[in-house]
Amino acid sequence: MTYEKYLYLYNHGKNVKVKVRNYKKDDFSELIKIQEESFPPPYPSDAWWNEEQLTNHVMLFPEGALCVEVDGVLAGSMTGVLVTFDPAHPEHTWEEITDNGYIRNHDPNGNTLYVVDICIRPAFRKLDLGKWLMQSMYEVVVHKDLDRLLGGGRLPGFHKVADRMTIEEYYDAVICGEWKDPVTSFLLRCGRTPVGIATNYLEDEESHNYAALMEWRNPFKEVK
Repeated sequence: MTYEKYLYLYNHGKNVKVKVRNYKKDDFSELIKIQEESFPPPYPSDAWWNEEQLTNHVMLFPEGALCVEVDGVLAGSMTGVLVTFDPAHPEHTWEEITDNGYIRNHDPNGNTLYVVDICIRPAFRKLDLGKWLMQSMYEVVVHKDLDRLLGGGRLPGFHKVADRMTIEEYYDAVICGEWKDPVTSFLLRCGRTPVGIATNYLEDEESHNYAALMEWRNPFKEVK
């Protein structure tokens, strides 16, 4: 399946042409540059995408390798992998469910599209491109007749209140809108719904290694 979608978004007094499509080998150097811009030092450079990971994305599951262009400039990407998810046993880490971003565990018969990564170039973050990429992944879920889109959302605001709130209290406050979190509040605005708290999900000092497990269920399927 080849994915390609066009839309126009308002930016600084004019509409700009936006294209969402599958990324390919010719995009690799720019995708790595976007990671570098989005996660500058002290973020470790070995945590950015590398060519082997990106090659696996386009070879093993090209339908889950999406990028977005603004007036022909690559502005961000989102990557997914198919997994078999059992809601009765939701425990996992980012590293194990995504094969540390290499997705060699991609399951063509999986029931769930799992979000490996989403990244938007800082200069383009006011255009809601992350939301449009998420919407595009929902369309992949429907097209492939999957049960859901699933992923762990960081909770980077937690470290500011960890001395006076438990992670459960913080999570509940974010979900009900009493507290805004930079990542998980964004996922809620994208239509994702809470599944629970993932412990030791990712080495992340700001989130104290926690994540909010968030899903979007296929509205055309009865998901058990």
